[in-house]
Amino acid sequence: MSLASAFEPPAVPGWAVPRAQVADLAETAYMAGAALTSLDNLIRAEPPWSGAWRQRVALNAAASAARLLGHREDAPALRDAWHLRPPGADPGPAGNLLAAWRRLATRSPVVDAEGLRSLTNLLGLAWSDGFERIPDLVEEAVRTARPAPLIAAAVAREVAALAPHNEALAWWCADLALARAMRWPIPVPVLATQIHAPALRSGPCGRRPRPGGEGHAAALCLATAAGAVEACRLAGEIARRAARLAAVTPKLRAKGAGEAIRRLLDDEAVPGALVTASLSRWASRRLFERLAALEAVRELSGRSTFRLYGL
Repeated sequence: MSLASAFEPPAVPGWAVPRAQVADLAETAYMAGAALTSLDNLIRAEPPWSGAWRQRVALNAAASAARLLGHREDAPALRDAWHLRPPGADPGPAGNLLAAWRRLATRSPVVDAEGLRSLTNLLGLAWSDGFERIPDLVEEAVRTARPAPLIAAAVAREVAALAPHNEALAWWCADLALARAMRWPIPVPVLATQIHAPALRSGPCGRRPRPGGEGHAAALCLATAAGAVEACRLAGEIARRAARLAAVTPKLRAKGAGEAIRRLLDDEAVPGALVTASLSRWASRRLFERLAALEAVRELSGRSTFRLYGL
């Protein structure tokens, strides 16, 4: 584990990092291509902590979508709704919204009508028969062999026309299409993390172009570049903590510590009261407190009870 955890995620070239609003499609596409190269290298390396990384990106995407939909929950509230729910309980609207992006970040970038029905329920969107066309729309866009961000923009435009009152579905499908175009085994929802990025506000009166509107394709290219930069930086942070976790693992004596470590590498947060076949609630609490003291994990909630830990 130690050698794999020491993997250094590739950095996006400085000139490809969006620093201001750019409306020129050719320039934004060029930036997106460079940023995607770094992100693609990272995804294909498949480091052992990639599960935690993908889910942290998914959390950020869900938080952006929550704001888009007018929900009051931020990222920590979404995390609580999902991880602190009783076993088998409905996580509520906030938890369901996070579930939509967690699902995207754990499965192959393919969706069918049945999966879409489940997705629309998670997004709180009434089903429309027109949604059955979405899988075909994605495949048709991918077959055009255009640059991946432009494929994502085309899919977002078509989906937004089908669901004009729930733009979050268009962003979810755009990230799916980006992953399909890049042939990633599992999507990393970088586009949705940038929904409210200042650099995207190139439309009239400083507003973000909506799917299908003027300047939207350039905005999606900027979102690709900015999202890839943010995802690679986040990967660097998680990689350093994973390396620290690997370094302190030999010091752990708790029976079942390996299961807790595996969950830390696979998910972005783990309840401090985790119970497994080998770990009691008390043993888990002691283990996570020791890992935090060794600076191998962070306590994410800021609370003294119902704590959550992650890389």
